[in-house]
Amino acid sequence: MSAQASWACTPEISRGRLHEEQNGTARGPRDAFQRDRDRIIHSIAFRRLRHKTQVFMAPDGDHFRVRLTHSLEVAQIGRTIARALGLNEDLTEALCLAHDIGHPPFGHAGEDALKEALTGQGGFDHNGHTLRVLTTLERPYPAWDGLNLTWDTLEGLAKHNGPVRHPQWALAEVDAAFGMELTSWPSLEAQVAALADDIAYDNHDIDDGLRAGLLTLDQLLAVPMIASGWAKVEARYPRVAPKRLIGEMVRAQIGEMVNDLIAATAARVAEAGVGSVADVRAAGKALAGFSDGMRDAERGLKRFMYANLYHHQSQLEAADAARRIVAGLFAAYAAEPARMPAEWRDALPPEDPARSRHIADFIAGMTDRYAINRYVEIYGPVDLPDAF
Repeated sequence: MSAQASWACTPEISRGRLHEEQNGTARGPRDAFQRDRDRIIHSIAFRRLRHKTQVFMAPDGDHFRVRLTHSLEVAQIGRTIARALGLNEDLTEALCLAHDIGHPPFGHAGEDALKEALTGQGGFDHNGHTLRVLTTLERPYPAWDGLNLTWDTLEGLAKHNGPVRHPQWALAEVDAAFGMELTSWPSLEAQVAALADDIAYDNHDIDDGLRAGLLTLDQLLAVPMIASGWAKVEARYPRVAPKRLIGEMVRAQIGEMVNDLIAATAARVAEAGVGSVADVRAAGKALAGFSDGMRDAERGLKRFMYANLYHHQSQLEAADAARRIVAGLFAAYAAEPARMPAEWRDALPPEDPARSRHIADFIAGMTDRYAINRYVEIYGPVDLPDAF
């Protein structure tokens, strides 16, 4: 690992864990952030990401990305950036791996359905649910609920998109227990993890969209950022078929975005004159980010992807079906809790909002396939759109 900058998070100055643990090397000579990363990887919630939607719902194709592979790709990009900036790679990796762990089945469509189901009971937010999973719902240890991650990891997950002025109930509960200082900016490791997420899905969703036939190369070449990258790749490989150049274009674009982010962030850190992680949190603004030119180009790419992939008619039809499945499951379990497995049924609180939130916890933990199967058990066969 490269030498760390003075503004990097370090285990030695970590604010520790909510529950005190016995230190030692009985389970390997790892520092606190390395243990956090490993606890996330070994968690049940992390394993379930292999069957949760990234872009395409319950995909049959072996080559499409899912939440698990996306999280691994984010972690690879995040570590590269962290290393170049002298940040803590292990903390960055932990944040990247865990950032989507609170997503319910069917991604944002499932989240919308749970948010509506919990209207009047506090709502549902996948980021807040990530913190709830890691601090309460995962229970691999006999002495406490949750994974007992460090404050630094929880803070980075809570604020990876910046300060939180009005936390939803799940995040507010974690804040009450551990003081997340939600109104300040997070560490640079957290800021980098959020941007690594953007870089990963901006580019890898292009690959999946083309593979699924929902995007065409001609469409993509209308995006200036893509057209510029494609021209460079064609110039380097003039005799190679276009299909084989797509992966090279995506790789090259990731590299350009990473290099831009590293250079622009280093310049902002130097200009801000920060000397510690406390200075980063007190800076009053994000220090990690793209240059103005790359920021505008990336926003243009996002607009294209929303218009042509995420809001493609087949994707909208699949999202409607997903919302019906999740809403139907919530209605069935609320009306007849006996349908839930015994461990969930026996722990069901008698009154709202805890009762409805408990049902939502159960549904949010489902994979796409499990949710579909439970829906079929209750309501009978369901006609799913082709996008499933």
